[in-house]
Amino acid sequence: MDEAAIRREVWETVLKLNRLWTEEGNPGALKEYFHENMVAITPTDRERRQGREACLAGWTDFARAARIQHWKTSIPLVQLYGGGGFAVVTYYYDMSFEMGGRTVAAAGRDMLALVRENGRWWVVADQFSPYPQ
Repeated sequence: MDEAAIRREVWETVLKLNRLWTEEGNPGALKEYFHENMVAITPTDRERRQGREACLAGWTDFARAARIQHWKTSIPLVQLYGGGGFAVVTYYYDMSFEMGGRTVAAAGRDMLALVRENGRWWVVADQFSPYPQ
């Protein structure tokens, strides 16, 4: 597979996993995308989230507490390493959600690291944050 095709495959994986928790309201299905040893750095956790279950809990807790109204990604950059078996994906996001009776607008950037194992892409690391003030 050529590099352009691999980049498309990686980006489609990222779009699918984001669609699961933002549009379909199914964050539990992220277990099919989060590597068992995934780690995440989030703007709301002091410590890193370590392991699939801890990461799933974070996404699930948010999806249960918020009703996502809008989600959009833009300007993706997919970088390949290790002969196309490892990818770093960065993009910008814009979203709004209702939580606690009020609508919250949020925008920022996300960086995912994915590894290809057993014929599929797995997220091994995620770090996202709002834009600086």
